[in-house]
Amino acid sequence: MALVMIAPPLLADDSKEVDRLENCGTVLKEIMDIPDDIPQDLIDKAECIIVYPSVLKAAFIVGGSYGRGAMTCRSGEHFTGPWSAPSMMALEGGSLGFQIGGQATDFVLLVMNPRGARAILKSKVKLGADASAAAGPKGRTASASTDATLRAEVLSYSRSRGLFAGISLEGSTVRPDKDANERIYGKKLEADAIILKGAAPVPPSAQQMIAYLNRKSPKNTSDPNSLKE
Repeated sequence: MALVMIAPPLLADDSKEVDRLENCGTVLKEIMDIPDDIPQDLIDKAECIIVYPSVLKAAFIVGGSYGRGAMTCRSGEHFTGPWSAPSMMALEGGSLGFQIGGQATDFVLLVMNPRGARAILKSKVKLGADASAAAGPKGRTASASTDATLRAEVLSYSRSRGLFAGISLEGSTVRPDKDANERIYGKKLEADAIILKGAAPVPPSAQQMIAYLNRKSPKNTSDPNSLKE
């Protein structure tokens, strides 16, 4: 009887993580398939991508945000290989006047250099403090050489009610979700072991997302060595 009582909640938790990974793939594909959204040259220069589908936000005087999603990086020591199995991720934080009212918003974050990637995989990172962040430029002709883009370790985008834009998430924190990783992979695994060391294969619920990224952006153009492979 005890096993019967315990099993349903565990299965429900597992199902939530599976749904979350599938939603990450759906959001990423929908956003990246629109030419006037995230510039392709930025996707090709990104070391990692973090997707947070349906982040919940509520703002009155002080805004707050809370979401769960997934992060994948180009594999290998120098981030030049195929896209990795994902680590589950959390987004938490608040900002003054962030938004009026409460609604669900999709977020896509591009991690633009190895330092930012490794910091996020290791521990909780506060955007704008521990890692420089900026609202990402959009549009197929958007310049990716602005000062903000060149300096930023993380570029952030949002989609809400059909509207897509670059948005600042400064003050929010991103971190690996260890409990969710354990539910997805069936054992305790650190985020950097999953992504940098290939400690687990791509789970079925993330295969569509990873296959799409490998087609959409197979080479890391920020590293000249990757272009020779």
